[in-house]
Amino acid sequence: MSDEIVKYDVLIVGGGVVGTALLYTLSKYTDVKNVGLIEKYSDFGLVNSASYNNSQTLHFGDIETNYSIEKARSVKRMADMVMKYLENIKDPSEGKKIFSKYSKMVLAVGTNQVHELKKRYPPFSELFPKLKMIGREEIGKIEPRVLEGRDPGQEILALETEDGYTVDFKKLCHSFIDNSLRLNPESGIHLNTRLLKISKNDDAYEVLTDKGVFRASVVIIAAGGHSLMIAKSLGYGKNLAVLSMAGSFYTAPKVLNGKVYTIQQPKLPFAAIHGDPEVHSENVTRFGPTAKPIFQLERHNMSTFTEYWKTFGIGLNPIISLFKIIFDKVLFNYIFLNFLYDLPVIGKRLFIKEVRKIIPSLKLNELHYAKGIGGTRPQIVNNTTRKLEMGEAKLSGDKIIFNITPSPGASTCLGNAYSDTQEIMKFLDNNFKFNKEAFEKDLM
Repeated sequence: MSDEIVKYDVLIVGGGVVGTALLYTLSKYTDVKNVGLIEKYSDFGLVNSASYNNSQTLHFGDIETNYSIEKARSVKRMADMVMKYLENIKDPSEGKKIFSKYSKMVLAVGTNQVHELKKRYPPFSELFPKLKMIGREEIGKIEPRVLEGRDPGQEILALETEDGYTVDFKKLCHSFIDNSLRLNPESGIHLNTRLLKISKNDDAYEVLTDKGVFRASVVIIAAGGHSLMIAKSLGYGKNLAVLSMAGSFYTAPKVLNGKVYTIQQPKLPFAAIHGDPEVHSENVTRFGPTAKPIFQLERHNMSTFTEYWKTFGIGLNPIISLFKIIFDKVLFNYIFLNFLYDLPVIGKRLFIKEVRKIIPSLKLNELHYAKGIGGTRPQIVNNTTRKLEMGEAKLSGDKIIFNITPSPGASTCLGNAYSDTQEIMKFLDNNFKFNKEAFEKDLM
């Protein structure tokens, strides 16, 4: 551990896609040069941003039927920024490593679902001009196996668009970092640097790590579920807890040409089953996610068990909230079934029933549990209302911001950076400038 105190105007904690997008935004669109970023692991994007820990999808809200028109409008605005960043990559080889583009559709099966999708189409087609409503024949041309083995008398409809982006968000982190260092070589990047304690000292924060002390006028925490743990250590977010939802996936040899989503189940806050091409192999189709609660902040990392309980909070209130949420009849049945999906032998036999809503003819030997694939999303529990707070969560304090960013956090990373940068300018007493016009011209 170094005794030297490293000083920054802005220090970012967390090297996932949210933290690196902010570093890029500060580097390109502001005159703040003294910026640092610390990341506890040896590389960027190894937790929620890793391709094996998320659905690899750039979410716009067009085919996600759990999005209201208001939420879709907000998410689209921010996802468009990421889309434009990706499309503006000048090196084709770099672009191919980061993302692939496919058609995508949401599939309605049966009279009730078709009726709901027809109602949904008019307002969403205004927001998404490329979105088309297609019937059985067109569905079959785009996705033949969606029709193979399906009852010809079964009513079927889809909303389809060509803008289906599959993204390796870890590689997007590297792109943000590379461009940040090109634009601002003075940026301080500190990998293998674990935050131990943060405290406010006079007009600055002292951040104690296993590699020394950092002092910063402004601190932005972009550490997923850990952000709430850090916030609570400073007295913020005391009425909140985290419900860590772990997702798993199954894979099959290529059975889809693009992305196919199913209709969201009523009253369920988690994404419906969908099929996607793997970001680096179109010959593999991934199905999922399942969703079950675990008592860790990071999947496959038991060392975060203790950190989870620090974040959750010890007391009657969070326990009552958790029980009220989990033992809701609809949610309990859903979670119980999702636990079964992860079991050997029986899990695949149960899960294939969900997959056959998309591919009716899929054989059991085509489906395989994707071992080691699937991450964790920190869903926020409000202990005052005793309800889940869906979507992104952000806490703002005295020259500090905590980004908790459950799904679709990666899709909104640049929009998040845009709003955080405006706050940072205020925190720094407007001594620096944010060129919003250039940001908006490039990305909005």
